[in-house]
Amino acid sequence: MLKRKLPLPGLCCALAAMLVFGSAGAADLVVIVSARAPVPALRAEQVADIFLSESHRFPDGSEATPVDQQIGTAPRDEFYEKVVRRSPALLRAYWTKMIFTGRGQPPREASGNAGVKKLVAENPGMIGYIDRSALDPTVRAVLTVH
Repeated sequence: MLKRKLPLPGLCCALAAMLVFGSAGAADLVVIVSARAPVPALRAEQVADIFLSESHRFPDGSEATPVDQQIGTAPRDEFYEKVVRRSPALLRAYWTKMIFTGRGQPPREASGNAGVKKLVAENPGMIGYIDRSALDPTVRAVLTVH
């Protein structure tokens, strides 16, 4: 009878790390505003409040309009899990309740990093999130998503 060896300990550790910390290919996300916006930085709680329609203003009092990536995309799911602390299912339930009670509408959606970046760059009152690799001088990162 042949004996089967267990996988190498290093392989087990790598797989465990991927389960805990996410896949190695996951892109770093940044929350962005227009380069012309007067917002220097934001805390995760402030960003979450804006994206959940609990606040409609930046800390300086200027209007804040959130822009989402499309439903079902990896950046959107990562953003809501890490910043807003809600799964896609909890987010759906949240917006169903907000719409039903007339207390809010979900953010406008744009297509991918390019779509979000274009809208935010052209409108100093908008806020969105993109992969760090898509940053350029038209927008400024105000929060790095960890």
